[in-house]
Amino acid sequence: MSGVIVGLGGLLSDPACCVIKDRNLASAVEQAKISRQERLGSFPEEAFDQALRVAHIKPEEIECVAVARPFARGAESAIQLEIRDRFPNAHVVVVEHHHAHAASAYYATQFDSASVLSIDRAGDFRSAVLFEAKENRLTPVRELYFPDSLGDLFNRVTELLGFEPRADEHKVQWLSVPGQPRFAGVFRKMLYRAAGHWPQIDRNFFDADLLTHGGFSSRFYDAVQIRAEEPIPPQIKSDLAASLQAAISNAVIEMAGSAENLCIAGGLALNTLLIHSLEERFSNVFVQPVAGNAGTALGAALFAWHNFLGEKTRVPFNTLCLGPAYSPEEIKQVLENCKLRFSYLMTKEALIGQAVNALNDQQIVAWMQGRMEFGPRALGNRSILASPMNPYSTENLNVYIKHREGSRKFAASVPVELADKYFEVGPNARYLATVGRVRPEYRDTFAAAVLANDLIRVHTVDKEENPLYHGLLMQAGESTGLPVLYNTSFNLFGDPLVCTPRDAVRSFYSSGIDALFVGSFYLEK
Repeated sequence: MSGVIVGLGGLLSDPACCVIKDRNLASAVEQAKISRQERLGSFPEEAFDQALRVAHIKPEEIECVAVARPFARGAESAIQLEIRDRFPNAHVVVVEHHHAHAASAYYATQFDSASVLSIDRAGDFRSAVLFEAKENRLTPVRELYFPDSLGDLFNRVTELLGFEPRADEHKVQWLSVPGQPRFAGVFRKMLYRAAGHWPQIDRNFFDADLLTHGGFSSRFYDAVQIRAEEPIPPQIKSDLAASLQAAISNAVIEMAGSAENLCIAGGLALNTLLIHSLEERFSNVFVQPVAGNAGTALGAALFAWHNFLGEKTRVPFNTLCLGPAYSPEEIKQVLENCKLRFSYLMTKEALIGQAVNALNDQQIVAWMQGRMEFGPRALGNRSILASPMNPYSTENLNVYIKHREGSRKFAASVPVELADKYFEVGPNARYLATVGRVRPEYRDTFAAAVLANDLIRVHTVDKEENPLYHGLLMQAGESTGLPVLYNTSFNLFGDPLVCTPRDAVRSFYSSGIDALFVGSFYLEK
């Protein structure tokens, strides 16, 4: 038996493919980052091809194809037959949506037992499932069925506040931080029309005839004392977001029950403020950082690893840098084809030194190195960087480069062994999946990145996982006394994270970024 498993997930929303090979996670790639489009409901050809190429395997070596449901809008038999025809020598394993989410979280840990919560909008008509995990078995304990859905409520409030539902929920999260949760009681009543620890949503707060602004009814508008036909003032928007965030966090804590170890996945688990609340309540919390539908590709593969192949040993989960990388020859060809002037830095020391010089000159730096990250967050391989010593860094990044709201702050990347000096933060910061607090003596230093109440997004960087980025942070510390850089994702205008050198060049010359480091090549404007 080869032990090669291909996982496919998110086929109806955020398609992705991953490969387990030689008892390791060999690759994981999202379709949108490769093709720059998704073509929902069809086989993710480009992601599949890249995942196999990165893992150095051929289709005939695949022993098992694990597919996370749902994978078709209509009858699923057609696409299942297509997969069987495509892989005639492989076993096809179909994994239920919430099982895939739960597997992506629990099997990525070394916990012997845990409570595992999968929570999203409506995967397979269920919005949440609580599992009891012991050794390598996942047993469903309780389920929540749509339309009783925390994810759906978050979508509705996102639209109410003027954002795009099922796309801009992260904006509501950050809008909540400076707000006051004075409407939390209203959302609590909405969530719990009956006694119990699991939500039963009171539909009287919604009007089925209203197709805009979240579909809230007059009962809701009366309760929060705003008028449906009038714009919502900014402070009330922030207070509504804070109230929603508080109610959702409390509801998830109650749903999780009492457990020493808690694992969580699903779209709602992308909410870093929620994860921070869970970390304050439970002893050990692990959130699958690719918590959305793309992560079900990983979950399906891990589920098949343990439940189809019967493997007892966990597949190590040590990094999310699982996508393609590009050789100097490939990068050089792109730069020359674009007729660009560039410098080639011969050593890693020269590369890091030039980057630190640019950052110290208060330049905004694009940093594309190594393998592309899997998931929604840049972790030092496809990042835009700035120095905290630059007093205009946040304004320049937000206004002139990312073109986004001031409430959306940037992460502070710091070597993991030095993080405690500046921040209070837990282990989920390794994947930017939670928030921390800045220590009082460094409030002024990181004022531009502080959300409110000393909360700050922290990204801890491990030397073994990412030695180049870790080296950049350490060199910045030697130069300025502060081994911290502001980090945001290298993408523009809502595009996916850059993948190829051509993507990087296009974004560089379409923005106010000052310098680009792509591999060992250095470009400046």
